[in-house]
Amino acid sequence: MKHVIALDVGGTGMKAALVGADGGLLHQARRPTGRERGPDAVVADILDFAAELHAHGISRYGTPAAAAGVAVPGIIDEAEGVAVYAANLGWRDIPLRALLTERLGGIPVALGHDVRTGGLAEGRIGAGHGADRFLFVALGTGIAGAIGIDGRVEAGAHGFAGEIGHIVVRPGGAPCPCGQRGCLERSASASAVSEAWAAACGDPGADAADCAKAVESGDVRARQVWQEAVDALADGVVTALTLLDPRVLIIGGGLAEAGETLFTPLREAVRRRITFQKEPSLVPAALGDTAGCLGAGLLARDLIDDDSTHLSYSSHPSEVTT
Repeated sequence: MKHVIALDVGGTGMKAALVGADGGLLHQARRPTGRERGPDAVVADILDFAAELHAHGISRYGTPAAAAGVAVPGIIDEAEGVAVYAANLGWRDIPLRALLTERLGGIPVALGHDVRTGGLAEGRIGAGHGADRFLFVALGTGIAGAIGIDGRVEAGAHGFAGEIGHIVVRPGGAPCPCGQRGCLERSASASAVSEAWAAACGDPGADAADCAKAVESGDVRARQVWQEAVDALADGVVTALTLLDPRVLIIGGGLAEAGETLFTPLREAVRRRITFQKEPSLVPAALGDTAGCLGAGLLARDLIDDDSTHLSYSSHPSEVTT
């Protein structure tokens, strides 16, 4: 059976799968990233995890994986296969593709940015399936995006394409770790909403999910905090629409879990702001926390399958281990 290895490395956990030729998930596994043990230990664990999946494929299906795809956070040089920098993992210039290729017996390996890889899956097989142009925006601790064109995700000349969270929407506003002031993620990320709602309600432990619940219950303070975030997000989104003209705008990440509490006012705010721009279909992400792993599988299949843009994942049953 011609299968590939898919691995999604997060700050706290790793998700992995063996993916069959038809896109079926043949085997799934998860384990902690263990970043508290240091960057070298994390790299060693990634190599071990991938090797275990490789061995499982040989044992179970009688043939080694044809390729591997790995999604990691931070700054990625996808062309060279290097994890340039990841603050959460303490990485600098890790030649991850070369290390994995050597560990896995020389099979081709693709390395991708976690958000762009998740966006690839959402655009190709998830909420944006069938769209020739899409923009995926992840609203988490920060805000990042992925620009999809004809089934591919654009990395940019230097690997920074899609960083919508660093569009300045509030000039002179809150300082951002990137060095600018008033970046979108300082107003509309889950962490920004959590911070604003904690200050407004006087509970330092309150978060964005609590704010959404308070909005739904009619709390005036929560509605103000929420609307300010929605307005900032709409400003950033319309800037992106003006530049990219996507057919579908996919919103994912923790803040999107608020559902229509977010999407109804966001659609209205975007609609108020557009003039000549075409309003895209604005939809929630469909793949949840599996998007990165599914996207890693697509990256791997792209290395070996000339018709990869037509790949879709089936609902075959799979083994799951921890």
